Amino acid sequence: QVQLEESGGGSVRAGGSLRLSCAASAYSASSNCMGWFRQPPGKGREWVASIDRDGRTNYEDSVKGRFTISQDNAKNTLYLQVNSLKPEDTSMYYCAAGVVYATTSDVRPQCAYQYWGQGTQVTVSS
Repeated sequence: QVQLEESGGGSVRAGGSLRLSCAASAYSASSNCMGWFRQPPGKGREWVASIDRDGRTNYEDSVKGRFTISQDNAKNTLYLQVNSLKPEDTSMYYCAAGVVYATTSDVRPQCAYQYWGQGTQVTVSS
Protein backbone atom coordinates (compact mmCIF):
# COMPACT_ATOMS: atom_id res chain seq x y z
CA GLN A 1 0.00 0.00 0.00
CA VAL A 2 1.42 3.38 -1.04
CA GLN A 3 0.32 6.44 0.91
CA LEU A 4 0.66 9.80 -0.78
CA GLU A 5 0.62 13.22 0.88
CA GLU A 6 0.56 16.47 -1.08
CA SER A 7 1.79 19.85 0.13
CA GLY A 8 2.73 23.24 -1.25
CA GLY A 9 -0.65 24.59 -2.27
CA GLY A 10 -1.76 28.11 -1.46
CA SER A 11 -3.30 31.33 -2.69
CA VAL A 12 -1.43 33.37 -5.30
CA ARG A 13 -2.11 36.16 -7.75
CA ALA A 14 -2.32 35.48 -11.46
CA GLY A 15 1.14 35.10 -12.95
CA GLY A 16 2.53 33.66 -9.75
CA SER A 17 4.19 30.31 -9.10
CA LEU A 18 4.01 27.44 -6.65
CA ARG A 19 5.85 24.18 -6.16
CA LEU A 20 3.64 21.27 -5.19
CA SER A 21 5.16 18.23 -3.52
CA CYS A 22 3.91 14.71 -3.02
CA ALA A 23 5.64 12.46 -0.51
CA ALA A 24 5.18 8.72 -0.88
CA SER A 25 5.26 6.77 2.36
CA ALA A 26 6.73 3.65 0.79
CA TYR A 27 8.16 2.43 -2.43
CA SER A 28 5.93 0.20 -4.49
CA ALA A 29 7.64 -2.12 -6.94
CA SER A 30 4.39 -2.32 -8.89
CA SER A 31 4.12 1.45 -9.43
CA ASN A 32 6.23 2.77 -12.29
CA CYS A 33 4.33 5.97 -12.99
CA MET A 34 3.39 9.03 -10.95
CA GLY A 35 0.98 11.75 -11.92
CA TRP A 36 -0.83 14.93 -10.98
CA PHE A 37 -4.52 15.55 -11.38
CA ARG A 38 -6.72 18.51 -10.48
CA GLN A 39 -10.37 19.12 -9.75
CA PRO A 40 -11.71 22.63 -10.33
CA PRO A 41 -14.65 23.79 -8.22
CA GLY A 42 -17.85 22.11 -9.37
CA LYS A 43 -16.10 20.02 -12.02
CA GLY A 44 -14.68 16.55 -12.41
CA ARG A 45 -11.10 15.45 -11.81
CA GLU A 46 -8.80 16.01 -14.77
CA TRP A 47 -5.36 14.72 -15.59
CA VAL A 48 -2.49 17.24 -15.58
CA ALA A 49 0.81 15.42 -16.04
CA SER A 50 2.59 12.07 -15.71
CA ILE A 51 6.14 10.89 -15.26
CA ASP A 52 7.49 7.36 -15.49
CA ARG A 53 10.36 5.86 -13.55
CA ASP A 54 12.83 6.75 -16.32
CA GLY A 55 11.77 10.41 -16.21
CA ARG A 56 9.72 10.51 -19.39
CA THR A 57 6.91 13.01 -19.06
CA ASN A 58 3.51 13.73 -20.51
CA TYR A 59 1.37 16.87 -20.09
CA GLU A 60 -2.17 17.97 -20.72
CA ASP A 61 -2.13 20.59 -23.47
CA SER A 62 -3.34 23.53 -21.36
CA VAL A 63 -0.39 23.28 -18.94
CA LYS A 64 2.43 22.63 -21.42
CA GLY A 65 5.16 25.21 -21.04
CA ARG A 66 3.82 26.37 -17.65
CA PHE A 67 3.89 23.25 -15.46
CA THR A 68 6.83 20.91 -14.92
CA ILE A 69 6.56 17.48 -13.32
CA SER A 70 9.66 15.97 -11.74
CA GLN A 71 10.63 13.39 -9.15
CA ASP A 72 13.33 12.58 -6.65
CA ASN A 73 13.40 8.80 -6.51
CA ALA A 74 15.82 8.76 -3.58
CA LYS A 75 13.32 10.76 -1.52
CA ASN A 76 10.20 9.09 -2.94
CA THR A 77 8.91 12.56 -3.71
CA LEU A 78 7.03 13.90 -6.72
CA TYR A 79 6.92 17.58 -7.64
CA LEU A 80 4.85 19.87 -9.81
CA GLN A 81 6.29 23.31 -10.53
CA VAL A 82 3.41 25.53 -11.59
CA ASN A 83 4.29 28.84 -13.22
CA SER A 84 2.35 31.64 -14.91
CA LEU A 85 -0.72 30.65 -12.95
CA LYS A 86 -4.15 31.67 -14.22
CA PRO A 87 -7.45 31.93 -12.33
CA GLU A 88 -8.66 28.88 -14.26
CA ASP A 89 -5.87 26.84 -12.63
CA THR A 90 -7.73 27.15 -9.32
CA SER A 91 -8.30 23.56 -8.22
CA MET A 92 -7.60 20.89 -5.68
CA TYR A 93 -4.45 19.19 -6.92
CA TYR A 94 -3.94 15.47 -6.33
CA CYS A 95 -0.97 13.21 -6.86
CA ALA A 96 -1.33 9.59 -7.84
CA ALA A 97 0.79 6.48 -8.28
CA GLY A 98 0.20 3.73 -10.82
CA VAL A 99 1.53 1.86 -13.81
CA VAL A 100 2.33 2.66 -17.43
CA TYR A 101 -0.11 0.85 -19.75
CA ALA A 102 0.91 2.48 -23.04
CA THR A 103 3.19 5.07 -24.57
CA THR A 104 2.43 7.65 -27.22
CA SER A 105 4.15 7.68 -30.60
CA ASP A 106 6.73 10.09 -29.14
CA VAL A 107 7.32 7.81 -26.15
CA ARG A 108 5.29 9.64 -23.51
CA PRO A 109 3.76 7.57 -20.73
CA GLN A 110 0.06 6.86 -20.40
CA CYS A 111 -0.75 5.55 -16.96
CA ALA A 112 -3.44 3.87 -14.91
CA TYR A 113 -3.50 4.98 -11.29
CA GLN A 114 -4.08 2.90 -8.18
CA TYR A 115 -3.16 5.16 -5.27
CA TRP A 116 -4.26 8.72 -4.56
CA GLY A 117 -3.41 11.48 -2.13
CA GLN A 118 -5.86 13.73 -0.31
CA GLY A 119 -5.05 16.84 -2.33
CA THR A 120 -3.67 20.34 -1.85
CA GLN A 121 -5.64 23.45 -2.76
CA VAL A 122 -4.35 26.00 -5.26
CA THR A 123 -6.29 29.26 -5.55
CA VAL A 124 -5.35 31.86 -8.15
CA SER A 125 -6.85 35.34 -7.99
CA SER A 126 -6.94 37.79 -10.85
